[in-house]
Amino acid sequence: MATTPVTQGSTDRRRFRVTGGRQTSPQQPALSRWELQALLLILALAAVLYAWGIGHAGVHPYYGAVVRSMAANWHAFFFGGLDPSGWITLDKIPGALWPQALSVKLFGPYDWAAALPQALEGILAVWLLHRIVRAWAGPLAGLLAALVLTLTPITVALNRHTIPDTLLVLLLVLAAGSLQKAVGSGKLLPLLACGAWVGLAFQAKMLQAWLVLPVFAAVYQLAAPGSRLDRAWRLLAAGATALLVSCSWLLVVWATPPESRPYIDGTTNNNPFTLAFGYNGLSRFGDDPHALGAVAGTTASRTSGNTGWTMLVNDIVGPQISWLLPLTVLALVLGLLWRAGQPRTDGRRAGFLLWGGWLAVHVVVFSTSNGNHGYYTAVLAPALAALTGGGAALFWAEYRAGGKRRRALPAAIGLTALWAVVIDGPHGRFAPWLLPVVLMLGLCGTAGLWSSGPRTTPRALHSALAAGMASVLLAPAVWAASCLDSRYAGSPMSPLAGPVGPGYREMRHHGTKPRPHALNTPSVRDAALLNYLTAHRSGEKYLLATQAAYGAEPLLRATSQPVLVMGGFTGLTPYPAAHHLNTLVSAHELRYVLLTTRRPSTSAVFWVKQNCTRVPPRAYGRIADGSFTLYDCAPGV
Repeated sequence: MATTPVTQGSTDRRRFRVTGGRQTSPQQPALSRWELQALLLILALAAVLYAWGIGHAGVHPYYGAVVRSMAANWHAFFFGGLDPSGWITLDKIPGALWPQALSVKLFGPYDWAAALPQALEGILAVWLLHRIVRAWAGPLAGLLAALVLTLTPITVALNRHTIPDTLLVLLLVLAAGSLQKAVGSGKLLPLLACGAWVGLAFQAKMLQAWLVLPVFAAVYQLAAPGSRLDRAWRLLAAGATALLVSCSWLLVVWATPPESRPYIDGTTNNNPFTLAFGYNGLSRFGDDPHALGAVAGTTASRTSGNTGWTMLVNDIVGPQISWLLPLTVLALVLGLLWRAGQPRTDGRRAGFLLWGGWLAVHVVVFSTSNGNHGYYTAVLAPALAALTGGGAALFWAEYRAGGKRRRALPAAIGLTALWAVVIDGPHGRFAPWLLPVVLMLGLCGTAGLWSSGPRTTPRALHSALAAGMASVLLAPAVWAASCLDSRYAGSPMSPLAGPVGPGYREMRHHGTKPRPHALNTPSVRDAALLNYLTAHRSGEKYLLATQAAYGAEPLLRATSQPVLVMGGFTGLTPYPAAHHLNTLVSAHELRYVLLTTRRPSTSAVFWVKQNCTRVPPRAYGRIADGSFTLYDCAPGV
């Protein structure tokens, strides 16, 4: 989808030359000195926002435990073992955690080591988006797209945590870049690469990675050179590539004998395809919680908030992602209208279709799903950034060319500045100076651009443009920068920017910050339990067994000792059965079991209560049981 980049004056409207059904365009020039300097400044800004204070990064309690376990054992690394022994997997495909586990294995079990890959993935996504949008719409568009992605609040919040969506975004941006090359060149190899990148994105977030496939296929079929038949068979080849790469890990695990790998969490049949398409697929979006043999999810994994057609503008999600919606929607609509009548292979129109389709399909899916975490919307950021960059560059070119179209630029700036009132209005106590400054800059920029004429000096014109763009970017920049303050960075399980979300509410109402979930640093209570278990361990394979992952997480983050997790993440996965526990205890492989009242009881739990002895809480440093009870299952105790 290589196109003639936006330049100044009437040359901005030049069309592609079409030869033999294929579009041709000049070779993309190397970055000029000013462009390189601007890009380096943007990347440096991204590095600061994503990595400053990374030693205090938000480590997800569950994923942090898995990463520590995967880093301790290559068997657990490949299969995504919840504990180092590889007894049971985590309840996701482990691809997104592989970079984090490698980093922890290389640098040690530290919070910054787990979060470092997230920051690097975010910076790389900014750089790649610049290259892709620059090839599509020119240098100005590329720089603006990179800056918008850098300053998107939810992107900053997510890249400072250990949630898998960061890698999903990077891989989908890579896929979009390959598709752009395939549409522009007509070659098969970039299209196959696009399918491979989508397949790798599946390893990071499973079915969500496939949401872009209909858009990619439609754009290629509509805009790529060649006959319909040629385009169709190439799409089939790319689709087969995406499917094969997507299912590669599933196929390997499925072909591995069950006794040679961990049990697949989230399933009643130990089938990895049930994990991906049942537990993490149909059971989340359909009416059957047991689809394809899945176990029912917990409330935490089946969120019911942030849904419906107003999702993107509610008090929580709106400030994370939606500041530039008026500009991007106007860019999409006018970009397509103004390219009407161009050849089928018009690359500029194909770009608007690509990024507009990416945005639209995710909005529809999120708005009609059962519910979404706020950070899911980070996948919208590349599309919003690309449309902002491409649209603003197009509007500026038309503004310089004159005519009725010149009104689009001041209109987009003015509407976007006014939109900030809708997004920021409910949060007036947070940075109370922000809205007045945004509106003042927006007014100056809109009025200056709208009223300019032949006698307007270039300096006045550029000043008006600068004021307008500052009004567009200031609000998201302030919310993004708020993530550097731990009060506004969201909780480890729900990264959000600004004064929203459960983490901020807990701090505001109780005066305490969210409890940290650090690697290798157990709390006093957990350290006392670990000391007791270690002192009384006499050759057993497992340090202890826990009822669900809830009780195992803090111990697995603190130690690389094997912990047998009964029931997996939810506690409902039917493994191990009661007779398995009996066998392990009889074989002197397991002695202690930690039960909790916060997870459902199973046959294995009932076996423990009937055959094991309760350990007095004071023996392992607690005044009372609380929600946990430790049992000693050693024969004769």
